Amino acid sequence: MSREGLIVALDFDSASHARALVEQLGDLASFYKVGLELYAAAGMEFVRELLRRGKRVFLDLKFYDIGETVKRAVAQVAHSGATFATVHGSSAVMHAAVEGRAGSPLKLLAVTVLTSFDEDDLRDLGYPCRVEELVELRVRKAMEAGLDGVVCSPLEVTSVRRLAGPRAILVTPGVRSAGAAAGDQKRVATPGDALRGGANYVVVGRQITRAPDPRAAARQILNEIEAARTG
Repeated sequence: MSREGLIVALDFDSASHARALVEQLGDLASFYKVGLELYAAAGMEFVRELLRRGKRVFLDLKFYDIGETVKRAVAQVAHSGATFATVHGSSAVMHAAVEGRAGSPLKLLAVTVLTSFDEDDLRDLGYPCRVEELVELRVRKAMEAGLDGVVCSPLEVTSVRRLAGPRAILVTPGVRSAGAAAGDQKRVATPGDALRGGANYVVVGRQITRAPDPRAAARQILNEIEAARTG
């Protein structure tokens, strides 16, 4: 069973909880997302621990600041050995991030629109457009800035793939098996839907990390990924 395509979101409040899940999953998962909560609790030391274990790391901090700060922060991430890092889809931020990673192998992904947002949320932020329109704008800007790919909802991944082209890396959070709870996500789909639409990776958190049997939940997701790729 291939592990490629699954990123497990380590949404925990301590390194010990995250470490326990990594040990429990063992060889079922090779790629982990470290987001704001775990990073605030455990920092780069836990990222380095994952790398020492032979795991790949998606550092999802969504950098958004003045250009010089973003450039210098991304340079630090580039030295760490992380595989992916996220930045907000602002042109100035993205150009600074590209400059900061210099010649390192770090792949930069632009955040389009959070999967917990819908059009009511966009209106609250002052965007008088549909979610799909803002996603498309940010995808075009990301490709122009030289980013490696984007993070997008599985509901938009087909149109994003058309816009971004075949070489772009598309990572889709908001992924759940059919019947699984959506939680605080509003724009969700199944792993199979996301991959058939053009995603390279799906990010799965609570369906695995809060499951009574995380290994069984991970196997279910991996089976769905395999079925989507071979069906």
